[in-house]
Amino acid sequence: MPIVLVLSAPSGSGKTTVCTGLLAATPGLTRAITCTTRPPRAGEHNGVDYHFLDPDTFARRVSAGDFLEHATVYGHRYGTLKTELFDRLNASRDVLLNVDVQGAAAVRAEAARTPGLAAALVTVFLAPASIDTLAQRLRNRGQDSESVIARRLATARMELERWHEFDYLVVSGTMSEDLGRVQAIYTAEKLRCGRMLRAPAAGL
Repeated sequence: MPIVLVLSAPSGSGKTTVCTGLLAATPGLTRAITCTTRPPRAGEHNGVDYHFLDPDTFARRVSAGDFLEHATVYGHRYGTLKTELFDRLNASRDVLLNVDVQGAAAVRAEAARTPGLAAALVTVFLAPASIDTLAQRLRNRGQDSESVIARRLATARMELERWHEFDYLVVSGTMSEDLGRVQAIYTAEKLRCGRMLRAPAAGL
């Protein structure tokens, strides 16, 4: 039985790095590519890093019910198309979703209506060791002004209050520690008896 692994974290907590490492280390895992209205950053490619949509196209697809989850984050819209998830799930492929806390809540709501998704869903929250640690990481990235960092930290405080909504909590350490812990969760979930399609051979 396939797994839908949802990884959420406040902005700057390192979830994209963990996702990249997990995909590189796990040949059977595939990523659902997110749509966004923000412009591509240097080195990003349409259909690989994101599906880059103009605001009108994004809005039309929201109205058509094409999105599994979507949200506006810091002035840009983000969302996961239902086809990005269910096409992979129907092909019995494990899927990794990199979404914010709002997105994870929307996926859980969809799972409540969709038994196949509910059976596959595993949610992980990656939390910074402290707000001060997160603030330092955001400053070290060198991407945002102090006002943007302050806004991200205010959002992070609200998101951290929702850690209990997830199946697993990983308190961030080093990048290798974070990756190892999420890998351990994925491996353990793959070994659950309820996910096995066949009984082990007699005599084992």
